[in-house]
Amino acid sequence: MTNTGKRLLRWASGIMIVLGTGHLSLLAVFSWTDIAGWADRGVWAAVPLDLAGAEVTPAALQNALTFWAGPGSFAVPLILLGCLTWHLAGRGVPVPAWLGWGLAVWCLVGGVLLVPSPYFAGAVAGVLVVLAKRADDRVRATAAPATFDR
Repeated sequence: MTNTGKRLLRWASGIMIVLGTGHLSLLAVFSWTDIAGWADRGVWAAVPLDLAGAEVTPAALQNALTFWAGPGSFAVPLILLGCLTWHLAGRGVPVPAWLGWGLAVWCLVGGVLLVPSPYFAGAVAGVLVVLAKRADDRVRATAAPATFDR
C-alpha cells in the first residue's frame, strides 16, 4: 500500500472515530440524567422490553430514545470500524472499496433524512476509503511483474 493510501485511510478512520465518540459524548452531556438513571434502576433493566402492551409513558419513551441514540446507535460500530481501518492502514492492508461505498451511501441517505447532521462527514470518510483502494489498485497494476514467453 502506498503512503497516499495509508494517509487517506488514516483520515477516513479519524473521521469515523471522531463522529462516533462525538455522538456518544454529546449524548452523555445532554442526557446525563437518563444515563445515570440506568445505574439506579439496574443495568439489566435500563431499557425494559415490554411485551405485555402496557401504556407507554413519556419517561419510558425518553429512556428508549436515550438508549437508541447512545449505545444502541451507529456510534459504537462506527468507532470500531474506524479503529479497524486505522489498524489495517498501519499494517499496509487495503480496505475494500465496497466498504467505503457502503459507508458513503449510508451516510448520504442519513444526512438527507436528518438535516442538519454530521452524517455527511461520514460520506467523506467513505469516499476516502474508496480513493485509498483505487490508489492501491493503481500501484499494484503498474508494479505487476512482466511475463516472458519462451
